[in-house]
Amino acid sequence: MAVAGVMLFARSIKLTTKFISPSEIPKEFIKNNVKLRGRLHRVTEKGLELEHIPIHVPLISSWRRQPCGVLLIKLAGVELTEAGHLWLRKELKPFQVLWFQLLARDNSSLLCYLLVNRGLYFTVSLNEEILRRGLGKTVLIKELDHNSRVYWTIHKNLLKAELKAIRRGEGIWKEDTEKSSYMEKYKGSWREIWSEDHSFKRRLLWEMDPRRKSFYERLKSQCEKYKDKLSNSSFMLKVREFLSRVKLGKR
Repeated sequence: MAVAGVMLFARSIKLTTKFISPSEIPKEFIKNNVKLRGRLHRVTEKGLELEHIPIHVPLISSWRRQPCGVLLIKLAGVELTEAGHLWLRKELKPFQVLWFQLLARDNSSLLCYLLVNRGLYFTVSLNEEILRRGLGKTVLIKELDHNSRVYWTIHKNLLKAELKAIRRGEGIWKEDTEKSSYMEKYKGSWREIWSEDHSFKRRLLWEMDPRRKSFYERLKSQCEKYKDKLSNSSFMLKVREFLSRVKLGKR
């Protein structure tokens, strides 16, 4: 019983660890794209400085002395413009709580999908919102495995957001010269990778053509969007974070 109590205590301490450096984050967290919470300190030219908020466990959390420090978070798959930096500084408030989904390490920073609460139950991706407003451009996340499902899912969502801004002429896409240069980007980056997966490319283009969508496909698309919003709700994010840490503690 005494040994079991010591092991349980050790796991609880591990679950309440506060990360202040990308090197401290377990590889399993990044591999499984775990979502963590953080408190915004400031928006810089290099990215967002977030203070990680660990899981709170009564007694243990109050007993432990947490280190001071922030994590440098970059918006994965997004090349921010100057207007994008200004929008982030205006939209995000100091000490605002954000969720960040771990995708990869980039030297001393983390490439993440950033999520901000909208209402009580739903969240919005800042990566996609920046692109929908024409405040940035999509870039390939080279640190991710090109054959992984998460790689194609994330890039598909980012591309959809960017194309929406192009159609509406938002932000940097107001000028026709920017729109023409966008097609050149396809030749240099996206098209090279898309050529390796013709079925995915055809499926994505079909999904984005409203003339080919039947009622069933539109209904299916709406259901998938609802499922995504539900899975990204604040409650579900907290549950997933807790389960990921429990799983890691058992190891």
